[in-house]
Amino acid sequence: MQQNIEVKDKAPDSVGKPVKIQPAKGSTQHAPTDRIYVRDVKGRVETARRLLGFALMALFLLLPWLTYQGEQAILLNILDQRFRIFGLTLWPQDLTILAWIFMVSAFALFLVTTLWGRVWCGFTCPQTTWTFIFMWFERKIEGSRHQRMKLDQRPMDADKAMRKVLKHVAWLLVALLTALTFVGYFTDIRQLFGEFFLLQSGAWATGSVIFFTLATYGNAGWMREIMCTHICPYARFQSAMFDKDTFIVAYDEKRGEPRGPRGRKQDPRALGLGDCIDCNLCVQVCPTGIDIRNGLQYECINCGACIDACDNVMEKMGYPKKLISFTTERRLEGGKTKVFRLKSVGYGAALLVLTALLVLDILFRVPLELDVVRDRNTLFRENQQGFIENVYQLRIINKSQQADTFRIEVSGLDEIDYMGPTELRIEGGEVYTVPVTVAIDPYFLDASLIEIRFTVSSVSDSEVERTTQSNFLSTR
Repeated sequence: MQQNIEVKDKAPDSVGKPVKIQPAKGSTQHAPTDRIYVRDVKGRVETARRLLGFALMALFLLLPWLTYQGEQAILLNILDQRFRIFGLTLWPQDLTILAWIFMVSAFALFLVTTLWGRVWCGFTCPQTTWTFIFMWFERKIEGSRHQRMKLDQRPMDADKAMRKVLKHVAWLLVALLTALTFVGYFTDIRQLFGEFFLLQSGAWATGSVIFFTLATYGNAGWMREIMCTHICPYARFQSAMFDKDTFIVAYDEKRGEPRGPRGRKQDPRALGLGDCIDCNLCVQVCPTGIDIRNGLQYECINCGACIDACDNVMEKMGYPKKLISFTTERRLEGGKTKVFRLKSVGYGAALLVLTALLVLDILFRVPLELDVVRDRNTLFRENQQGFIENVYQLRIINKSQQADTFRIEVSGLDEIDYMGPTELRIEGGEVYTVPVTVAIDPYFLDASLIEIRFTVSSVSDSEVERTTQSNFLSTR
């Protein structure tokens, strides 16, 4: 919707001075530096969003405290390069599984966006969830939208200072709890909480907690809608996934226009008006400060606050609800929404294929890794029996979370003298390095470079086995 901009003429004595350009009267656009005072709203969409946000917040706070088989159930240990997710332990060698997880997540987001627009932003995005939590504390401490506006306009006094300090203390406490929980996904959370408050945590843990505390405090307390409208890239490329059948938050212009105030008992048709009474409540409850009546805008995060505000007004006026609703462009034009279309079917098929590949990769994953490294200091040597010896380092990783006993075997020639342990017991998630020596009678050597194979297999499970090839060097 095009808006006119009023430009004031410069006075003769103002040459060289900056001229402030004012937006047209009635404009609802906000500059990045403007403060948006969001009005509280109640309704079915807000209730659903709060319940979902509460469930996701509880899940975020509780997951790192869960234990599985005596250990932290979810621990993304970057320093040890080991991710433990309940019964699954991922190592750097399992990069394909992480790649599948990222691709499944990406296509799931594409499919959801194609079908239901930016519901991720409005209902599940951490930025949105924490912003609404911070706004809740703001309302409880400083009051309603009108009270907050009056509080900011009046000079500083004891009451204003107390409310401001209390609000920022509440924000910082929420941010600190968020940071401690988030860092707890990457280190032992019980140890982290105990050591942090006793000032005994390490430099990396302390620095990470402070950084994420300030980041949460800044993003949800100060930046808020700026993160959504100017920083987050999702709003920029979402239009590539939108079409006429994508569900969006939209205003029914045919029914609502022309808008204008009227009495509750007046017939809008007799006044030549639509159902919109131009109360601007849809703008006041919007966390990004836009007017949904101007059409679809990239700043809209589909939180549905304007839907509840408008439905409440329609109910009081005795008009049908859903003047603003979750709908599609095709439905607003009088057509029928098509759920199964080329774009949605394509994203859905890709999601199913990638999910199947992820499941297969996990099911057929062997929880054992074997690396063989030859001793580079001594290529080969001759022992007292006249046999040629090569020294190797076997690096065995038990990628499961249970201890197991593994058998070591060497093959490649009929006559091989293996010197080293034949069985090893390795704890779950342990990396075990063992030196071994392979000796061969020169009579059986017909080349200077012979391929041999090291095999490590589980004693308890014959399907858990790894074979790695290496070279045996000699004088021949």
